[in-house]
Amino acid sequence: MKFFYLSVELVVGFFLLFILVKFAGKKMISQITPFTFIAAIVLGELLGNALYDEKVGVIYIVYAMALWSVLLFLVEYLSQKFLKFRGISEGKPSALIKRGIVDREALRKNRMNINQLQSLLRQSETFSIREVEFCYLEANGSISILKKSRYQKTTQEDFKMPDKAVHPPVTLVRDGEVLWDEVKDLGYDAKWLKNMLLSQGVDDYSRVFIAEWLEGDGLFVQTS
Repeated sequence: MKFFYLSVELVVGFFLLFILVKFAGKKMISQITPFTFIAAIVLGELLGNALYDEKVGVIYIVYAMALWSVLLFLVEYLSQKFLKFRGISEGKPSALIKRGIVDREALRKNRMNINQLQSLLRQSETFSIREVEFCYLEANGSISILKKSRYQKTTQEDFKMPDKAVHPPVTLVRDGEVLWDEVKDLGYDAKWLKNMLLSQGVDDYSRVFIAEWLEGDGLFVQTS
């Protein structure tokens, strides 16, 4: 008898979930916003816990799923009708880099640090901050990048140019702290780094927000 009730609950839950996702659309599947991400998790928990709780019958499963669906559709409707509510429920993108300059205040507001920003850039096939004109943190946690014109994608084949060696950028100073291991790996010392910073008008490591070295392109520095 238990197998029969479990089978009925599974079938009912399956079709309810199918209908909800069908009406909710691709937005929930792709989890575009933090709200849709949490909604998808809670939906799975509601169904999963109800199915394996012997005290919960089919009626309760239908009620829980129906109520959750109504709330989801209500939020979606209000988001479509009212711009202010949309800003609350979906959030807004934040500009982390503007005109090639990292916005430290935007990083702070989004509880991010420069390491995390660099990681997100690398995941988007952007290995140096100097390549970026604008970078936006989207509501779902992904980033959108507009590169500077000279770093936008072209191929050497387009210009019939010979292949060149590729070098990854190396962060030498981050948040006022010198990464001496990175400096030594490049074969340089403290005197070289100091001279490079002085050439850009920086005489104190603590003033450097980020300093990045790229072979063939020199040192990129942003001060605090």
